[in-house]
Amino acid sequence: MSQAKPFKISKQDFVTAWRQVKANRGAHGIDEQTIEEYEENLKDNLYLLWNRLSSGSYFPPAIRGVEIPKRDSKKMRLLGIPTVSDRIAQAVVRNHFEKQVEPYFHPDSYAYRHGKSTLDAIRVTRLRCWKYDWVLEFDIKGAFDNIDHELMMKAVRHHTDCCWTILYIERWLKASMCMVNGIFVERDKGTPQGGVISPLLFNLYLHYAFDHWMKKHFPHVPFARYADDGLLHCHSEHEALLLQQAISARLLNCSLELHPTKTKIVYCRDANRRGYYPNIQFEFLSYVFRGRLAKSKQGKYFNSFSPAISRASAKRIHQRMREWKLSRWTDAELVDIARKVNASLRGWWNYYGVFYPSSLKRVLAHLNSILVKWAVRKYKRFKGSKSKARKWLRAVSERAPSMLFHWELGLLPAVEQ
Repeated sequence: MSQAKPFKISKQDFVTAWRQVKANRGAHGIDEQTIEEYEENLKDNLYLLWNRLSSGSYFPPAIRGVEIPKRDSKKMRLLGIPTVSDRIAQAVVRNHFEKQVEPYFHPDSYAYRHGKSTLDAIRVTRLRCWKYDWVLEFDIKGAFDNIDHELMMKAVRHHTDCCWTILYIERWLKASMCMVNGIFVERDKGTPQGGVISPLLFNLYLHYAFDHWMKKHFPHVPFARYADDGLLHCHSEHEALLLQQAISARLLNCSLELHPTKTKIVYCRDANRRGYYPNIQFEFLSYVFRGRLAKSKQGKYFNSFSPAISRASAKRIHQRMREWKLSRWTDAELVDIARKVNASLRGWWNYYGVFYPSSLKRVLAHLNSILVKWAVRKYKRFKGSKSKARKWLRAVSERAPSMLFHWELGLLPAVEQ
């Protein structure tokens, strides 16, 4: 490496970053250059990027603003999409900085971290709901968009004295955004969702704004945080109310605020917890926690506060099934349909089938009704007779239960007795 460069950054770091960016795919940035186009002249592009970052002359281009609908909402979320080259540059810095801050993060911070997952957060929340009667469910309003740059850089400098890490993080925080209407907007707060380094910076900010603060002031209160959503477990409603007030004040000091409608106190009502309360369920990471019928090891049924797939998630799965438009695949065979849908079925099962799988099975069983409609349209002998098509489909499922993933789960088409 040339000793003339003020910053010593390994060229291999850029190769590693490129592979990560390519694997994650993603849309083009403001220059409209795709990953495929960048790869056409990969060696020269990476060398140019290394040269600019190593010399300190790299200034990130504006990010492209893209609006996408929020999940389960008619509102839109604004993403900031960097160029391919900028994503690689961010990955280089992210990979270097992550090693320095990751060991300090709280064990109950689950988002954007290696070795942690949404299912880990759900699993620990399930156990804690059995031990604690009350939950404070919170959501931080516009968290990514309202991060204070001065506080952010204070946290960065606390964990590193690497001058090029500090320099480029500060430049990315201040990079302008080209809005959907083509107007360029200067930014003085926030870290754009869509940036490669943004999740790490967000976790660092929330580590000090919330996680570390909780550990210091309320060490006895267990919590799970996934990005800007979190849950705290309390012994009483009074404790939950005091916590809500304290957290609200803390976040305001960090230029953040609790979402007024998405933050609420929930009573984990089950067989041993009685009484009426306005909130007796909550949603977390597409699971709904509430009292459900469960079976003990002794074979007795009881009411347990447990997670299962949320109604909104089930609705999204049904919508996805409709989007396949399988009933129009009259030129296809069942094996063709299986190749189309099995990956999605398996993915849904691997996530939503971990806890209270019977709820998900009812959702996946809907596919059989769609396949019956497909059979009626495909085969003339079933025209006008869903019952005949259903019997035929049932016979096929019994002969080849491994053809479709939901059949492997025992969700065979029902027939009239």
